[in-house]
Amino acid sequence: MRTHLPLWRYAVDAACLGAALWLAVLGLSDAYGGSVFFVLAGVGGIVAGLGLAWVSVRFRWGAWRTIALFILLYVLLGTPLATPREALYGVIPTLESLRTLLAGVVLAWKDMLTVSPPVGAYGGVLIVAFLSALVTSVLAGMMAWRLRSPFWTLLPLLAMFVIGIVFGTQDVPVPLLRGGVFVALIVAWLAWRRYVGRIVREGFRSLNHADDDARGVRDGLIRRVAIGAVVLVVASGVTAVAAPLISPDTPRKVLRDAVEPPVDLYEYPSPLTSFRKYVKTMADETLLTVKGLPEGRRVRLAALDSYNGMVFTVDPSSGGNFAPVGDSSTIRSAEGEATRAAGELEITIEEYDGVWVPAGGKLNGVEVPEDSQGDLARSLFYSDEAETALSATGLAQGDRYTAHVQFPVTPSDEVLSEAEFSQLRMPDLANVPPMAAAKAVEYVGAAQGPLDRARSLETVLSTSGYFSNGAEGQVPSLSGHGAGRITSLLDAEDMIGDDEQYATAMALMAREQGMPARVVMGFYPEEYNESATVEITGSDVHAWVEIAFENIGWVAFNPTPDDDEQPTPPEQEPKAVPQPQVLQPPPPAQEEPDLPPETAPEPQDVEEEDLTFWERWGTVIIAVAISLGSLLILLAPFLLILALKLRRRRRRFQGGSAGDRVSGGWQEVLSQATDYGIVSVPGATRRENARVLTDSLGSSAVAVVDLADRADRSTFAAGEVTEQEVADYWAAVDRQAEALSSSATFWQRLKAKYSPRSLMHDAAAQAAARRAARGPAQRSRWGKLPGWLGRSSGEARPVRKVNEKPSKE
Repeated sequence: MRTHLPLWRYAVDAACLGAALWLAVLGLSDAYGGSVFFVLAGVGGIVAGLGLAWVSVRFRWGAWRTIALFILLYVLLGTPLATPREALYGVIPTLESLRTLLAGVVLAWKDMLTVSPPVGAYGGVLIVAFLSALVTSVLAGMMAWRLRSPFWTLLPLLAMFVIGIVFGTQDVPVPLLRGGVFVALIVAWLAWRRYVGRIVREGFRSLNHADDDARGVRDGLIRRVAIGAVVLVVASGVTAVAAPLISPDTPRKVLRDAVEPPVDLYEYPSPLTSFRKYVKTMADETLLTVKGLPEGRRVRLAALDSYNGMVFTVDPSSGGNFAPVGDSSTIRSAEGEATRAAGELEITIEEYDGVWVPAGGKLNGVEVPEDSQGDLARSLFYSDEAETALSATGLAQGDRYTAHVQFPVTPSDEVLSEAEFSQLRMPDLANVPPMAAAKAVEYVGAAQGPLDRARSLETVLSTSGYFSNGAEGQVPSLSGHGAGRITSLLDAEDMIGDDEQYATAMALMAREQGMPARVVMGFYPEEYNESATVEITGSDVHAWVEIAFENIGWVAFNPTPDDDEQPTPPEQEPKAVPQPQVLQPPPPAQEEPDLPPETAPEPQDVEEEDLTFWERWGTVIIAVAISLGSLLILLAPFLLILALKLRRRRRRFQGGSAGDRVSGGWQEVLSQATDYGIVSVPGATRRENARVLTDSLGSSAVAVVDLADRADRSTFAAGEVTEQEVADYWAAVDRQAEALSSSATFWQRLKAKYSPRSLMHDAAAQAAARRAARGPAQRSRWGKLPGWLGRSSGEARPVRKVNEKPSKE
């Protein structure tokens, strides 16, 4: 039996293992943004895991008790450390926090990779840090204090380091320093453990030296450890200096780079399809309010870069660019240009509804107050390339948030004239009307430079056309921006349209000329007031074109004519002199005229289809199924043990002859005692084992000796056992089980009910019986069989019929 180590030895091991594990957990620091929640989850998991390992080793717990306490620690500590956002006051468990904890065992790893860093603390993403730290620390402590060789401890330590690399980001914090200190610490600890294990015993007393020699042993140990640490530190420093010279220029790859975030842009319609609804039917309604909008700046809604002949939309194949935002208050964007201006926009949603989130440009964060009605903070997706954000659950009236933005650049034409177009990979356009390419050549004309060519398109459209959105008092103007509508716009003698048609036409013509162009939809008011709250109405909805220039970024162009540039309506015919009214026959019935193909019904006129049962309740069903499945996985080992015991009892009660079923009842008594920690003596008779059980059980033993005698009579007596005797015997077995259970505590009963000890004894006994049946040579090799199989002795007895009398031989 292994003796316990002194407490100071446990403390030294725990300190070294805890420090090494924390260095490994730091690999996830950048993914969590170094938040205090991450620190608490990592440190809490390490401390709890090492504490559980020490308790298990100190009190010699078995595997099942250790696993049960591990699950209990995960549920209790997981609420404040892994799901603080879902818990009540950050500490008290709720149904949502427990559901997240159970489902997070499976789902948190995917969320960790698909949520854009920093991942924050919502949705159970902290489970990755907490659970991995808890599991690896338990395994490290158990291997360090249970196994003779300390080198096995490297496996969980390296596993935690690998988790930090795989689930971290490219910007891992101080990798060389962490790696060097980690290696130095582990090597020094392993050297110390090996040295102590070979020379030192019982609290640093040498085996063959006096007490005064112990000082020399300690000094030699400290000297060796110090020299080894110095060598490793020097080697780490040399590596840190040489690494930049020999490392490749390409950034390292992590697993999140290969995982596509789960957003399907096909589900979200283009906001440009609702343009005419806002400017025509909601012109005087307040869509949203904004405070802090500087003069000349715009509230962007979405950048649209894909066209299919019917609609301009966000490229559906770029769904991977929209990453779910974990911590909405800190959105990690690419570094903005030096000319970008930072600002804060306080936005409140009124009549606007949709999934596209109004913002001012490149997002640095979205702060959502706790009293906001929506769920924006947990449903936000953001594309840094498109500078566009969307909410998977959509925005609704009452939503409030503060957008920290970097407004787009506004360079002068002198700066733009010296810049080239950016070499960007734009999505392919489909079904572009041929008229766009022909008119693009005509409008660009002899312009040479990139800026001159773009300005030519903008100038011709804004000065040669007329503005009309089909509102009352204006010249009729068809809605939409499909290929037919753009063709009719460009081919007309007088171009008539609004932002929707002119922005689409310029973007298509620019793309035909090789310019990286896209359509942007958003809002800007007629009058600005940065210090006050400005109401944005439907008449403030606009669309414009952005073209990318090298080293400058996306620059806005406005091809739409001014709204006062409207064509003169045709002269009205002189009114006819009214004639006396004469009863006229009713006019003949007229057929319903066919609408032109480019005329589509307004979006608000389309009746919404009723949601199917799966569309309405599918998400809830999946969430419940995942939660129940996770709970079933955790409880599966205990349910399996319970099922095996019930199956064993049924076979003993129903299988074989009446004598075999009585013997099975005695075996059930021994199995119950085994689960309570009372193991029968191998090779003993039933009566001998009955006396052992009586001595161990005390008052809870209900005629155990009588049960053993009755089992012997059923086996060796000449008479035949009746069914009534079998029923009476099993009733006595049940009374013995009830007495044994009533004398135990609740936890002892629970432990015995789900203990696999008796099942393991049965399996060992069956294996021994098979070996014994092979012949005398095997029996002499393996020894006697366990006596608790129901035999009268440890020797294997010959097989005979139940009612056959034993031979006098």
